Amino acid sequence: MKKKAISVLAVSALAAAPALAQDGGALQRCRAIAEAPARLACYDAIPLAAPAAPAAAVAPAVPAAVVAAPVAAAAAPAVPAPVVAAAAPAASSQFGLDRRNPAAESQQVESQIVGTFEGWDARSLIKLANGQVWQIDDGTSASYALQSPKVKISRTMLGAYYLEIEGAKRMPRVRRVQ
Repeated sequence: MKKKAISVLAVSALAAAPALAQDGGALQRCRAIAEAPARLACYDAIPLAAPAAPAAAVAPAVPAAVVAAPVAAAAAPAVPAPVVAAAAPAASSQFGLDRRNPAAESQQVESQIVGTFEGWDARSLIKLANGQVWQIDDGTSASYALQSPKVKISRTMLGAYYLEIEGAKRMPRVRRVQ
């Protein structure tokens, strides 16, 4: 998570570099101010240029609004969050795969395990009726004797996936492999 936040900040800094280079005198003026609050206000007043097209093509793994919100909350008025429509049935087939826009992805998928489910070990593969294959990712193990249990895989706010199996008491963390 930290690496993603750092990469978002690095992209933001690279996008701002042309504007700062154009107004190098403003940086020098701000650097010369001894009082911290006044110096910060000087830096905040420097206008930033819009990001260049190549920088905009790079989609950050974490939405910029999430990373920048705590920093920008004091300096700028709140911007309403984008409304995300419900995921279409086609999006269900991509649930859990490497994605470029996690906000547009559905937050869970439901299916079932066909046949007898005897449980899992660390790194076990679980094939669902919808064709998806998930791997146990948390090193846990459990034994069950369930016949074609229904399952629900949910995505948490931080991007982890958990497998809820009907009739099982535990929910292992999983990752999609196919």
